[in-house]
Amino acid sequence: MNSFSESYKKAGVDVTAGYEAVRLMREHIARTNVPGVLSGIGGFGGLFEPDLTGIEKPVFVSGTDGVGTKLKLAFLMDKHDTVGIDCVAMCVNDIICCGAKPQFFLDYIAVGKNYPEKIATIVSGIAEGCVQSGCALVGGETAEMPGFYPVDEYDLAGFAVGVVDKKKIIDTSMQKAGDVLIALSSSGVHSNGFSLVRKIFAINEKNLAVYFDELGMTLGESLLTPTRIYVKSVLKLMEDVQVKSVSHITGGGFYENIPRSLPQGISAHIARKDVNILPIFRLIARTGHVPERDMFNTFNMGVGMVISVNAEDADKAVEILNAAGEQAYILGELVTSDEGVILD
Repeated sequence: MNSFSESYKKAGVDVTAGYEAVRLMREHIARTNVPGVLSGIGGFGGLFEPDLTGIEKPVFVSGTDGVGTKLKLAFLMDKHDTVGIDCVAMCVNDIICCGAKPQFFLDYIAVGKNYPEKIATIVSGIAEGCVQSGCALVGGETAEMPGFYPVDEYDLAGFAVGVVDKKKIIDTSMQKAGDVLIALSSSGVHSNGFSLVRKIFAINEKNLAVYFDELGMTLGESLLTPTRIYVKSVLKLMEDVQVKSVSHITGGGFYENIPRSLPQGISAHIARKDVNILPIFRLIARTGHVPERDMFNTFNMGVGMVISVNAEDADKAVEILNAAGEQAYILGELVTSDEGVILD
């Protein structure tokens, strides 16, 4: 390709760097190819032909999100191979809440300066997230925006599309008092609450490198741990058990996210002692003197997803999820109430 503009380069945009980034990322994108991918990267649109075999009435489900200010830690640590997993996770974990299987993903990376190797490293994480969720990376956009972003910083967002048979969409209205809540453990802070985290620790390169015995790693390593992707485990569960709701615990914590999947007049009753709180959250609360209510209203506290099932299916559901690689346990139950979440 002989596309080149000296004038545009003098303005801060090097189109040849973009071509080099695309060349470097091809091997990562190839890892995500699944049946249905009809086009490679570089075109004006990503083509995907979904396999609708056995699906009577296909419904497409979409989700979009970014990584947020967690990216600031990636900049400080100069580690860019995991934030792409976060970006995919935030989208596909939402899609699975409807019972849909993610089909494909597209990313958007906006940079102050296009460093091809860095872009390829970011995309390697995106590709890993797609592999973990079983979907294809069919395209994306890298936008070089000098003067808008600092030269060593970037923003990262994306969206995913999934499909579900209309009759298999999770019907949350079927939930009732006595149904059991199951927790799926998180890998850490995931991708929410980092504005508060950064304020509490006055985040900089020095304190990110501090080792904490209770974490078994440095603060930076713990905080940059990528968001866990639950897609394959939840899909496996739905094959054998009636799943009545799935809540992705993101910004807003327990108090905001669990009620989003509950019908009117039904609340989640959870005992604090039954929540397996990860050490990172105890450290955050202690360091920042954050009240417990605010912790549960901001962070996932060690619970990345909450699933409700019939009481008679609870033990079987936990067994299936643990066999699929999760750390699942019974968290609480549904009760007749309008409080949303009762945490005592």
